[in-house]
Amino acid sequence: MEVINTVGRRKASVARIYMRAGDGKITVNGKDFKEYFPIANMQFNLEDPLNIVEARKTYDVTVNVKGGGFKGQAEAIRLGISRALVKVSEDNKSPLKAKKYLTRDARVVERKKFGKPKARKSFQFSKR
Repeated sequence: MEVINTVGRRKASVARIYMRAGDGKITVNGKDFKEYFPIANMQFNLEDPLNIVEARKTYDVTVNVKGGGFKGQAEAIRLGISRALVKVSEDNKSPLKAKKYLTRDARVVERKKFGKPKARKSFQFSKR
């Protein structure tokens, strides 16, 4: 099997995923994913697509991720891994789609408007 590469995005994060046959090693920006994401639910986010299709020990995943915060990066990686698993086999599509792992979450921060302290917050109104 050659290298399969995909892209996952979330908020301001962009993750490039390189998946190849191996023994289940996940590397994020040159570090082990448990070292890069010390929080347990983010580690679960990365492993869950592989666990759903029972391919946890089948593929090595190398990730380059930049931009955004930890949560956005973790969800971008999850989307990229899910897309790579669909490229491997179309049979993986329905269980991943049922968990909504193939949907790009397009929600981003709303821009600040002029004359206001934040995007929608206004200064206190005084009639007199």
